[in-house]
Amino acid sequence: MTTMYRVTNPATGEVAEEFATSTDAEILAALDRSATTFSEWSQTSVAERAALLTRVSEIYAERAEELAEVIKLEMGKSVPEGKGEVQLSSMIYKYFADNAEAFMADEPLRGPKDATAMIRRKPVGSLLGIMPWNFPYYQVARFAAPNLALGNTILLKHAPQCPRSAQIMEEIFIEAGLPAGAYINIYASNEQVADIILPDPRNHGVSLTGSERAGAAVAAEAGKNLKKVVLELGGSDPYILLDTDDVQKSAKTFFNTRMGNTGQACNSPKRMIVMDDIYDDFVTSITEAAKKNTPAVPGEEGSRLSPLSSVAAADRFVEQVQDTVSEGATMLAGGKRYDGGGAYVEPVVLTDVQKGMRGYYEELFGPAVIVYKVSSEEEAVELANDTPFGLGAAVFSTDISRAERVGDQIDSGMVFLNAPEGSREYLPFGGVKRSGVGRELGPLAMDEFVNKQLVYKQD
Repeated sequence: MTTMYRVTNPATGEVAEEFATSTDAEILAALDRSATTFSEWSQTSVAERAALLTRVSEIYAERAEELAEVIKLEMGKSVPEGKGEVQLSSMIYKYFADNAEAFMADEPLRGPKDATAMIRRKPVGSLLGIMPWNFPYYQVARFAAPNLALGNTILLKHAPQCPRSAQIMEEIFIEAGLPAGAYINIYASNEQVADIILPDPRNHGVSLTGSERAGAAVAAEAGKNLKKVVLELGGSDPYILLDTDDVQKSAKTFFNTRMGNTGQACNSPKRMIVMDDIYDDFVTSITEAAKKNTPAVPGEEGSRLSPLSSVAAADRFVEQVQDTVSEGATMLAGGKRYDGGGAYVEPVVLTDVQKGMRGYYEELFGPAVIVYKVSSEEEAVELANDTPFGLGAAVFSTDISRAERVGDQIDSGMVFLNAPEGSREYLPFGGVKRSGVGRELGPLAMDEFVNKQLVYKQD
């Protein structure tokens, strides 16, 4: 089935622009160009590559307003949030430019006095990136920045609804001075990924950020061809409130975190776990916050509520909520589609969600707050870990030792204590269980698609 690359305004459902899917011949040519460029790009010095990535960072900062407008039309993100994403992307490129030499430095190994041994990091070749629509620039930066710094080259298949931003990113790399084959945007189909790119010996690995189903499919194809994968998949992250001096403030912090990107983030806190002595006040505050949200045109000043990424995404989200309510959950706010059309959905507050309900184990990728009541730390930990996912978690308490004690028992790739989950260029990002494998960002990002070559010298 042919993949359609088109820009569809989620606020109206109108198609703004269409792009032709790459032909098989174009995919093969891109593979050849990427592999050929690798032979020269990998031989440039780390300092040269870092200087070019610094310029990429500068271009993102210079074009922030323009880039934010592009993704507003593609996937509905407000301009202020879009500019924030562009700024974070700029910081990621600058971080790896500034730290590439240190991260790639030879690592000496202790051994006999008459020998010298070290680990030397070398690039591996052309890589495939498959990226999602929810953070069009940031997701690419997480993959591209460390791997270009290493000396790898990249083919990038972006989400079909983000073809314009995908094209612009390739243009930015060229504008910054990278060789044209170092980063190549392709409008590939899923079949071309499975049948052409992954079996090709010129490809040396694939990184995917997306759904659990997509990750499993790509990992299976990569495994057949003995290709390394990095997978950043779904999450159902717990946000545990053990105690607080200000319930309203705590509720506001959680709500604003959950509504970021209209709830469409893998590391968004999708399960709010609250101690029973503050539960009622918390639910009252969070319900009031949800009811105050109103729809607005993406980018309109003062708006928290943007549309979901597409009408189809809104349809699925509403179906998940309705099924969960029909199974016995209580909906205290929201859940309705707006009459103006498009992909707007009222923020939802759900309580009484139990095992066996659709909303208990499935990831609700939208503006939904699910609040659970617990009576002990042990119950909070048990509930937090009762998920097939293991991306991140946040634990809050006025007693940091209490937060640490609970956080240490959470089975996830990331734990934030007395701070909402977030993404920073220097913090490794990734999960366990069905949330994926591998790490992006921070120093660990340059340990993935790299040949850690042992160099042993006998004196």
